[in-house]
Amino acid sequence: MEASDGTAISVKDLHMRYGQNEAVRGISFEVASGEVFGFLGPNGAGKTTTIEILEGYRKRTDGEVAVLGTDPGRPTRAWRERIGLVLQECELDPTLTVRELVTLFSDFYPSPSPVDETIELVGLGDKRDARVGTLSGGQRRRVDVAVGIVGNPDLVFLDEPTTGFDPTARREAWNMIEGLKDLGKTIFLTTHYMDEAQHLADRVAILRRGELVAVGDLAEIGAGVGAETVIRFRMPTGVSADELGSVLDAPVELSGDVASLRVESPQRPLHKLTGWAEERGLVLDGLEAVHPTLEDVFLELTGPGGQAGGDGEAPGGGGDG
Repeated sequence: MEASDGTAISVKDLHMRYGQNEAVRGISFEVASGEVFGFLGPNGAGKTTTIEILEGYRKRTDGEVAVLGTDPGRPTRAWRERIGLVLQECELDPTLTVRELVTLFSDFYPSPSPVDETIELVGLGDKRDARVGTLSGGQRRRVDVAVGIVGNPDLVFLDEPTTGFDPTARREAWNMIEGLKDLGKTIFLTTHYMDEAQHLADRVAILRRGELVAVGDLAEIGAGVGAETVIRFRMPTGVSADELGSVLDAPVELSGDVASLRVESPQRPLHKLTGWAEERGLVLDGLEAVHPTLEDVFLELTGPGGQAGGDGEAPGGGGDG
């Protein structure tokens, strides 16, 4: 059972060392039941090591970990039946049909989801009788997901679920993941696509060199690093940057005829700006307020000087994280 407070995953002061190399350096976070939690970081940050510990496939050096109320260092069969794994790379029998393969895996669980419902959920209803080897890369990835969720797990680990997808396939995969959340599943998502994490995740954790540098939703993380909103517009003829700066009580930057200013909150500056323009009878062409994206925040936290130099994983490990 998950914790009584609705916590699916609890990690406290987790450490993982390989000889003198410390891949995970005392990280702590929680994942609430029913949320999509994005676990992000550059290559070598320690993601794969952490995930393998959570999944019960790697012993930790120190710290406390509970996944669905169980220490994954002492996994039981009943506990594993509540976990769904969608690995970054899966090798499935290409000679079986989609239905045959999903049925095969469903037989491993005591209370699986109906096979046809699972196939429909991942968007392969019209391919249920096709052999896996004849499917496109995106369709095979959907089969990976079907195999990972047919056991009706409470918690699903999704590792880079849309790598190599075209834009249409990615959007369809996002709909599928949102469908899993609607079913009450907790989803632990790793992805290198920041727009994917921003679209799907309720909260994210950002890992760098084995340490957590941020945990929360985008607003919380953005506020923590001082990420600012940028207001942009085309400068009206006959108006100087100094004049506009005095109106807004903030420095205005010019790039050609495009003016911009950085603000913590855009509401008051926009009110001043549009009020001033109305009084002067001016039109602010291209006016927009551009909020910081997750990618902006991620680069701020893991950018120059922040990339791990390959020291965040097990020596010779196969993970990218």
